[in-house]
Amino acid sequence: MAIVKLNTVYINRFIEKEEIHAFQDFVEVVHDRIHERTGAGSEYLGWLDWPSKMSEAELERIEATAESIRNTMDVLIVVGIGGSYLGAKAIKKLLRPSFGLDQIQIIYAGQNLSSRYMEDLLSYIKGKNVAVNVISKSGTTTEPAIAFRTIRKWMYDTYGEQAAERIFVTTDESEGALRKATDKNSYTSFEIPRDIGGRYSVLTAVGLLPLAVAGVNIRELLRGAVQAEKELANPSLEENDAYLYAAYRQILNLRGYSMEILASYEPAMSDFHEWWKQLFGESEGKQGKGIFPASVVYSTDLHSLGQFIQDGRRSLFETMVSFAEDEYESTIAFDEENDDGLNYLADKTLHEVNMEALKASALAHMEGGVPVISLEVERMDDFHTGYLIYFFMKACAMSAYLSGVNPFDQPGVELYKQNMFELLGKPGYEQKEKPIK
Repeated sequence: MAIVKLNTVYINRFIEKEEIHAFQDFVEVVHDRIHERTGAGSEYLGWLDWPSKMSEAELERIEATAESIRNTMDVLIVVGIGGSYLGAKAIKKLLRPSFGLDQIQIIYAGQNLSSRYMEDLLSYIKGKNVAVNVISKSGTTTEPAIAFRTIRKWMYDTYGEQAAERIFVTTDESEGALRKATDKNSYTSFEIPRDIGGRYSVLTAVGLLPLAVAGVNIRELLRGAVQAEKELANPSLEENDAYLYAAYRQILNLRGYSMEILASYEPAMSDFHEWWKQLFGESEGKQGKGIFPASVVYSTDLHSLGQFIQDGRRSLFETMVSFAEDEYESTIAFDEENDDGLNYLADKTLHEVNMEALKASALAHMEGGVPVISLEVERMDDFHTGYLIYFFMKACAMSAYLSGVNPFDQPGVELYKQNMFELLGKPGYEQKEKPIK
């Protein structure tokens, strides 16, 4: 099968092939805009060919640094917010063991302003060998900047001048507060390419360093992304399922389906959902447009949100992500007494039962008036995950341009920041009259 395949079996009832074919001309125009880098925000299209152009020297340096951290530290704190940490967190959860079998623990900071979270973190790391990877292009984003200031103080209080050897910075190559601090203190650093925005940056050092520390095979991850880069450079909707996915999304949006639910049947996908929500939410949600991204993990959420999805307001559609092959052989046992009446499932694997649950819910939701897009991934490993990451980024760029917005800016995020700076009294931000003080 294809590495990632869009199965139309559940969507054909809602969208005719002719409607998809009618989108082909629009898709070709946008495809040219992307690949010729002539669209709005094109200065941030560096991710487009990044997988194939990343240097071997940089990759080797990331691997060597990661190995050193893994072999000497108990904990790596990844400090970042949004795209600076979500991609790595998503892939780590998807590919690494669920229950504490990693050589090194990775924890996160700078993604919130909770005093409880910070105090719990500082209490937890006492007595442990700790390293920090702070990720920020500017170094002045409020949440990670506060977290890094707090954790850096703890590091120097704990390790003295040797703390500098435990701090790893991923930031702009020459500008920004974090670059200045890095150069001043001789921290080991990696560059965030200027032409790649945060939510598209997971395949750079932003994601690759913490993932390599976690034990993910980053070469295989990149190999999958390179394969996607090649295969998804075709403008044909019959050959490019990332573009086909984008076209289905926009047709549904034009019909009033304003919410998309990303559904998976694998708990390890839950953080991947969060990365996907930021990718599409920030890329498309502007100028009064966009499809609201939400997510569920089945079968768990069939027993909570499943009722609404089945019988609630018909303003949503689902995208179901499944993995065709499963490396785990968890088989349901035969029981002589059969008190629970489950012997009809004896000798079936949990994966087989899980996939039947997927089909059952997809059919039920389709029959209830919910359009369902099915994305089938061949298997859950480093290579296929790299492909899937690139698949969604390419689809997102296409979908946003089709809806008439710049996929690479996020102007709406700036207003809350300005309000917060005014309320906190940041120099240079004049206090305005606010209805709430």
